[in-house]
This record gives sequence, structure tokens and C-alpha cells, in this order.
Amino acid sequence: MYLELHTASGFSFLEGASQPEDLVAEAVRLGYPALALSDRDGVYGAPRFHKAAQAAGLRALIGCEISLAEESAGQRARRSAASDRRERLSLPWDRQSCLSSGANSRAVDPGTDKPVTDRIVCATPDTGKIACATPRLTLLVQNRRGYQNLCRLLSRMHTRAPKGEGRATWQDIADYAGGLVALVSDLRHADAVRSIFGSENAYVEIQRHLRPEQERANRVLIDYARWHGLPLLATNGVRYAKKSSRALFDVLTCLRHKTVLDQAGRLLDANAERHLKSPAEMAQLFSDLPEAVRNTQALAERLEFTLKDLGYEFPHYPVPPGETEMSYLRKRTFLGAEDRYRSSPHRQRAWRQLDHELNVIEKLKLAGYFLIVWDMVEFCRHERILVQGRGSAANSAVCYSLGITAVDPVGMELLFERFLSEERGEWPDIDIDLPSGDQRERALQHMYEQYGPRGAGMTANVITYRGKSAVRDVGKALGFPEEMLGRLSKCISTFEYTDDADRLANQVTGSGFDISHPRVHHLVRLSIEIQNLPRHLGQHSGGMVICQGDLDAVVPLENARMPGRVVVQWDKDDCADLKIIKVDLLGLGMMAALEETIEII
Repeated sequence: MYLELHTASGFSFLEGASQPEDLVAEAVRLGYPALALSDRDGVYGAPRFHKAAQAAGLRALIGCEISLAEESAGQRARRSAASDRRERLSLPWDRQSCLSSGANSRAVDPGTDKPVTDRIVCATPDTGKIACATPRLTLLVQNRRGYQNLCRLLSRMHTRAPKGEGRATWQDIADYAGGLVALVSDLRHADAVRSIFGSENAYVEIQRHLRPEQERANRVLIDYARWHGLPLLATNGVRYAKKSSRALFDVLTCLRHKTVLDQAGRLLDANAERHLKSPAEMAQLFSDLPEAVRNTQALAERLEFTLKDLGYEFPHYPVPPGETEMSYLRKRTFLGAEDRYRSSPHRQRAWRQLDHELNVIEKLKLAGYFLIVWDMVEFCRHERILVQGRGSAANSAVCYSLGITAVDPVGMELLFERFLSEERGEWPDIDIDLPSGDQRERALQHMYEQYGPRGAGMTANVITYRGKSAVRDVGKALGFPEEMLGRLSKCISTFEYTDDADRLANQVTGSGFDISHPRVHHLVRLSIEIQNLPRHLGQHSGGMVICQGDLDAVVPLENARMPGRVVVQWDKDDCADLKIIKVDLLGLGMMAALEETIEII
């Protein structure tokens, strides 16, 4: 049975036109038992993909398309010479002409000895076009070690380069190849992949999108695979769940290349073949290569890792000798309570409440979390940074006794279970308010210093298409004048609640557009379709993830736009779904104003 092992979602950012949930739903409808998600340069969509797949009974496999750094001529020559020394074998025709990456190189048809076309040299089966400026390699995760290596590989390439410019070298890939399987779709990379991954973990990927030039490239790849004993693997290089999303994919392609639809030409796909197809369709398409179809199921069975086996652990707090985290938390709590409730009429009730809360914290194994938050607050007070905990944490007598919050929940009869309970099974969420600006940055940098450059990271914020941004970007790709788009975007509601008058079609008509015009109709339809699709990645206002050990073995890290900041590839909801605890360090302008006022007074 055929299984799709090369799929991109909207989390490839302008290179995929479907949400992970839509891909899962379509895969289930088509009868797939498993599906692999391999977005560009990250696992941004993996948590949502995993969550949707779990709910649908689908096995969610993880992979990634890795952007490769361009090699210099000297590097390429040295790698080629090393490969030749390792194996004195060649293809049954002119190997050099087939593997050359020069613009004027021409591959030779073994049957006629005539040049075929430059496209054989520069094409890859997933595009059928002249190779893009940034070549890629698709990697699939086989086991937990492979997932950790993929995260570390992505972290290395992203954290040594400006945001969005990370590239992996072949040495990087060799350093983190364990537990990964590579799909070769570009003949120029075949020798390097074969030498790093070996014949067991390197597959030659074949895609068929009904284009003659792609088939010529495929013939070269098939011959290479058979000559070197590499298994073939059929994929469809999926970019959207259903064929009907091809128009939206064209719009995204235009946005990516900063052009308009009328001028995009051959940047666009020639057809709508890159959707999820049924196993029967793919078996028919590859009827001459049945082993390429069979290998999809065989490989999927080897890919045993899912995000259920993530291995995240919250950091252990360094306690004094002879103490456990729980015993030390009890000691710090009752020391603080002595001060807080020294003259309080609620002292006895407070002690009973503290015992109750500490028992719940012990059962949920959260002592380390409370100690780490307490330590952060103590650091701020020592450094004369105004700090205050807020939110539902104010319902906790433990937080009050530790000095995290300033409200007495016992005296005010607040319900602790609103903050934390055994029954809900949720992680606590303590918001720490700090003065915005340099003071908050000092607190954040303290966390980075305490847990190391690979032990902490800000949570991401996925910026998605909404009403105004959707209309502007779709209209731009369709060639609408900026003046018209500006007029239309001003009429679009920004409120969460909408009624019939707020429907996009009505807003377009009210702005003076003729809804019956084909191009305006496409603007409306595609603007609705693009809603909530990821546009780019930002950083959360204050959420920070920390980890016992290396965080980059759990989730890839990358540089933020702001110097000195590292961001994980998942947002706060993804982290919550995967039981990853974050600490919120929020910067408030009013706290900065209060801090300045206190100094003046």
C-alpha cells in the first residue's frame, strides 16, 4: 500500500497551502494509516499535525526539508574526489556530464549519445524546474535519536545565521545523521548522501507530476539508484491537501517570489498534481515501478518515532545538600508564611491551606517549577527590578508565601483550584510582570545565562493571515493596485465578532468593487481560503521555555530578530499540548512608570 512520505503544510511559510489538520483529514479520508510531514527548515507544524493525527487515529511521522549551503568549487571537488576514492564505480554512461552542476553542462542520453537537456542536470523531481538558489535535502525521523539529531541540526543552522537564512553544510548533516533517513531527489547530492547515510538509510525519491522534463530527470535517478543498489521511493511532493487549493498555492508562490500572477510564468506549477492522492492513484501512476510504491510502506514501518516520545523534562532546581525539591519548597514556603501571616487572624486557616496546596504540588511533581519561579522573583528583587506575579497564581497561598504574588488568598477566600488542581491535570501558569525595556531584558538574559544557550528559548508566535493582511497579500498577487487594496482593507472589520454585514463579500461590494467580476471573485474566494494560514514566525511577548538538559534536543531553536534572543519553533499552545512548561516574563510599560516613580519619591 502506498503511503505519502513527503508533505508540506502551511508551516513551510508560503510553500504549502493547507493546514496540518486539513492534510490529516484528507489522508484519513483516503485511507492512509500514516502520513509524514516534512516542512521547510523546521518542525513548526509538527505539534498541530501530531494532535490532529492522534484524534483521527493516524500515525504522524516527522521529517523536514533541509536547506543546503552552496558548496564552493574547491569543496565540491574535494568531496567528489573523496567519493571516487571510496568507490571506483561509475554510471554506464558519462558520469561527469550527468553530475555536473555547471550551467552549460548537458546530460547524455545513453541510447542516442545526444545531449538531452540542461534540465536533467539541474532539475529535481519534486519541481521539474531549474534548481532553485537553495538546494534541499528531505530527512525523515526514524527514532528518538533521529528526532534529537534533526532538532540539533536545525538549531545549528538557524542559530549561526540571521533569521531566515540558516543553511546546513554536508558536515552538519554528517554530524547529525544518526537515526535519520534521507531522500535523494537531486543527482548532484546523491554521492554525498550515499556516503553519509549508506544504502540502508538513503532512498532515491521519484515524483511524477505529468511533465516530460521531470520524467527525463527521473530516468537518470532511476538508473543511478539501480547501479548503486539504492531503493526507489515514490512520493508526490504534496503542497496542499486537495486539488482545489492549487489556486491558493499559486498565490503563495507569487508572494514568495515577489511577483504577480500575470507575470509569474514558469515560476508556477504546470498543473495541480501536488495534492494528496489515493493509494490506488499512486499505484497506477507508478505501475512500472511497483517497488517504489512498496518501499513507502516498508519505510513507514521503520519510522517509529512520534511526538508522544518527545522526552521533555522540566529543569531540576539545585537544592542544598540533604534537601529534595519538595522539602526545600516546604521550608521556603513556611519561612515566607511566618512573615506574611505573623499577625494575621487567618494564620491557622492559612497553615491548613498551605498543607493542602503543597500536597497537590507534590502529587503533580511541580516543586521544581515553583522553586524556579521563586528564584526568578528573588533575582529581580536582588537586582532592584520591580516584579509582581499575577493571574490565577494570586489564588495560591504558596505563591503568596513565596513572595511571588501580593494578594492574600486565604483572607480573601480565593479558590486555589482555579489555579491548580489534580482533576484538571493542567500545568500552572504564573505570569511575572516586569518593567518593559532594559529591566525586563536583564531578567530574560539571566534565564539564558542560568540555563545556557541551548537550555532556554522564547516561545514563538505564529503570525497568521487575517482579514486585512489576507486581502492585501492576495490582492497584491492578483495584481490589484495598491490604492484599491488600501481602500478595501480600511473597510474590513477587525473585531472578533462579526455578523452578515461583516462578511467579506459584503465589505468588498460596499467598497465599490464589482463582485461579479472574475478577478474580484477570485480575490474574495482566495482571501477567505488563506485565512489563518501561517504567514511568518514571531516571538511571544514573554513566554520562555526551559528544559532539563538541552532544549535543542526537544525542539529546534533559532535566532530572533532581536539580538541576544533565541526562539523555539513552537507557540504557547503547541507547548501546552506537548506538556512543555513555559515561564511568562511579561514587560509592562506601567511597571516601568511605577519603578521610575518610586525612585523619584
